Amino acid sequence: MVEPHIDRAVEFERIDLGEGSWVDVARGWVVGADEVGDQLRSTVAWETSQLFRYDHAVEERRLGSGWAPGRPLPHPVLGEATRLLQHRYGVTFDGFAMLLYRDGGDGQAFHRDTDMRWLDDTLIAVLTFGATRPWLLRPHAERHSDAPDKGASHDLAPAAGDLLVMGGRCQADWQHSVPYLPGTAVAPRVSIQWRFARRAGRPFVGGSYRAPLTYGQGRNRAR
Repeated sequence: MVEPHIDRAVEFERIDLGEGSWVDVARGWVVGADEVGDQLRSTVAWETSQLFRYDHAVEERRLGSGWAPGRPLPHPVLGEATRLLQHRYGVTFDGFAMLLYRDGGDGQAFHRDTDMRWLDDTLIAVLTFGATRPWLLRPHAERHSDAPDKGASHDLAPAAGDLLVMGGRCQADWQHSVPYLPGTAVAPRVSIQWRFARRAGRPFVGGSYRAPLTYGQGRNRAR
């Protein structure tokens, strides 16, 4: 039986989003992805988290966890993935985050990772295990319709073992989403994310995704 590993022969396809934004896609980057996903779902200490909205806390509709150097790896293939990503892109990660989307009722709305603050030159790698689900991108500056795809111009829909890497100005100029699929029979999906930001340009000023929403001057404002 072949142990899970990274297929180093897999080609990376670059999608040029324009104006310095891009996404690399490596399909089937992890061999034995189903085995890795099963172990992550059953052994990681998944936790709930909350966001404060106006006058009350709401539970995020997904579970999370994380890894930092010095702690046991959730699976050895994630150590190999970390090393290869750092070498390929010439960056250093201080760990990685893990998310579990339990079913179609879990998801995340369109957003940018503004909590990184420095958005002009970032790198976010996303490795998927489990169910294939929509994974959408749309330009941040455009007005978006109420259509089901909410203005998405790309659906990368990663399958088990697929890697997506957002780079350049992607967090400044683009939004991404794992849309909710209520009432749809969807198997669990695990997402691993590595993040890096260079201190280039001006830092983002404003409320992050996790910042409380408050009332001010008769209007709702994100803080």
